[in-house]
Formats: sequence, structure tokens, C-alpha cells
Amino acid sequence: MSDAQTRKFQKDLNSGLVALVLLAVLAATDEDAYGYDIAKRLLPPGGGEPLFKEGTIYPVLRSLAAEGWLASRIVPSYSGPPRRYYRITPEGRAMLADWMATWAHTRDFVDHFITAATAATAAKGPAS
Repeated sequence: MSDAQTRKFQKDLNSGLVALVLLAVLAATDEDAYGYDIAKRLLPPGGGEPLFKEGTIYPVLRSLAAEGWLASRIVPSYSGPPRRYYRITPEGRAMLADWMATWAHTRDFVDHFITAATAATAAKGPAS
């Protein structure tokens, strides 16, 4: 696969996962969080490139809030523009539970085929 194809595949995966990940991030914290803070929490633990660009999370946060799954409030800032803080709502927690079950089912389904492909590739040996 070329780098461009790999980037497209990753982008397609990310577009379906960003809402799930954002709800999970906000469910895991007891405090309200603003966009930049949320983006920092999405950085890979060992460093490297984040899967989601910071600019892509803001429209999804607004969409989740419009659905009622997040509540938001604007707080003035002395060092820049006002910040919008988000927290997950009870409806958001219910949706997250549904999406986590769907994700687990999807992950298990995909892993089944990846495991089979890995075993078949190993059995055939290195490509000639």
C-alpha cells in the first residue's frame, strides 16, 4: 500500500471513531474540558503523531453538543479568546455505552479476519 493509500485508510477509520473517542475522553474525566485540553489528551502515550488533528475535533464536539450528548459553557479568558468547556451528559453516557458495545463487536469481527490472514500469511512464508 502506498503512503497516500495508508493515509486515506487511516482518515476513513478516524472519521468514524472521533465521536466515540471524544465521548470516552469526556466520560473519563470528572472536570469540564475545553478543546485544546481535549486535543492534548488525544496525543499518543509514547509520543508521535496524533490520530486526530486538533482542528477536526471542534466540529465533532459541536455536533455532539447539538445532539445533547455534551453540555457546554463559555468561560472568559484573560489570556485570549473565551473558551468553550464541555462535559458529557447522561444521554451522552448512554450513547457511549451503546457505541462501546458496537465498537467491541466490530473490533472482534475485524480481529477474527485479521488473525486468519496473519496465520495464512505466516504459513505461506515470506513473499517471493
